[in-house]
Amino acid sequence: MKCDIAREAALKILYEINEKGAYSNIALNKYLSLHELSERDRAFTTELVYGAVKWKLTLDRTVAACSDIKMERLSPWIKNILRLGTYQLLYLTKVPPSAAVNESVKLAGRYGHKASAGYVNAVLRNIAGGGGRDIIPDRTGDPVGYLSVRYSYPKWITEKFTELFGEEFAESLLEAGNGVPDLTVRVNTLKTSTEGLIETLKNEGVEAQPGRYVSEAVIIKSQVSVAGLEAFRNGLFQVQDESSMLPAAVLAPQPGEKVLDACSAPGGKATHMAQMMKNRGLITAMDIHGHKLKLIEDAAGRLGIDIISTELHDASVPVPRHEGAYDRALLDAPCSGLGIIRRKPDIKWARESRDIGSITALQRRLIDSVSKAVRPGGVMVYSTCTLLPEENERIVRDFLNNNDEFYEDDIAAFLPHELSKHARGGMLQVYPNRDGIDGFFIARLARKEK
Repeated sequence: MKCDIAREAALKILYEINEKGAYSNIALNKYLSLHELSERDRAFTTELVYGAVKWKLTLDRTVAACSDIKMERLSPWIKNILRLGTYQLLYLTKVPPSAAVNESVKLAGRYGHKASAGYVNAVLRNIAGGGGRDIIPDRTGDPVGYLSVRYSYPKWITEKFTELFGEEFAESLLEAGNGVPDLTVRVNTLKTSTEGLIETLKNEGVEAQPGRYVSEAVIIKSQVSVAGLEAFRNGLFQVQDESSMLPAAVLAPQPGEKVLDACSAPGGKATHMAQMMKNRGLITAMDIHGHKLKLIEDAAGRLGIDIISTELHDASVPVPRHEGAYDRALLDAPCSGLGIIRRKPDIKWARESRDIGSITALQRRLIDSVSKAVRPGGVMVYSTCTLLPEENERIVRDFLNNNDEFYEDDIAAFLPHELSKHARGGMLQVYPNRDGIDGFFIARLARKEK
């Protein structure tokens, strides 16, 4: 029995994500690079994978309400087939219910057995007929539970956001996290301009427009495989969200300076800084993972950058020869990643509330270590892609309270006008629901002159 190519691809990718712990974006890109799918099938596979990961909690609750077998007793293949089928029934209005059910039954026949196919058929027909629609808790009596199931988030994240931001903003944040982010790229200003890139992409049949805030940002509107574009191969741009462009803009490195990028891989911020420096000076791009250094080197080579020197090192451990040697340092610290859930929805299920303590302990070690590399009169930027104060301003406040050589430097002057109004002293928190780009925190700190 022949299965639909896109649905079978999505099933295999989901298995890698849910059963083997693969990152959704990496698992998806790896599969699509190894298999020839039409643009239509690539788009549908992508939609199914991200949708099934994004809505996992709600999908599982719906299946459980319509099944006489507990989810934990199901094989991983059947569980993921049910998630895919339920996602199509609940969220993809253009997919006929009959197609969602029948194609899921075919997959069950291939990846299970005859009884599995009958079971999948019965559960999905129940859902298609309206079963499982009453799984969302009453908002008045259980607002956190309501938001958790309504938007498919672990209860601890829903509770945390509600506590921090209030119910209305939290709901907006959760909803934004389920949205589809723009495909944003950064113009390589060493080779072209924003207008030049948009025109080049147009000549390749790709629709693009300027970004929201950053002058080097371009939003690609067409469904396209970036790696297949001649403009990409020729190094005219780098894939990067606008939020991720802000730390380099705030650090503002100058041509001829020495800059440390402490947790550099895959190199988006290092190559951005090299452009700002007009490929003059030195950038030391450090990372703890040796295999990731090649990603930085490959990106620099494609973009025509030769001032980046990679270095294998744990940035939480000071390097004596680096002490006071750098004009500027960027610490884009490892974090919980709760600001980029719309881009990597598996973060919702990979993180636990108990993880935050170990993450913040590492962030404290990192900021203390990296600060030692900054010369007197130099600048350090601390950034994360999360929304939690304990990983952001509290880390910076604690650092400043224990390091009187550093002070908050006014960040507003280095920000796009539309974002500068949200700055608070030397810090900025970006929110996907408010600002339309990934959630990011950035702090600009300066070291006093001796």
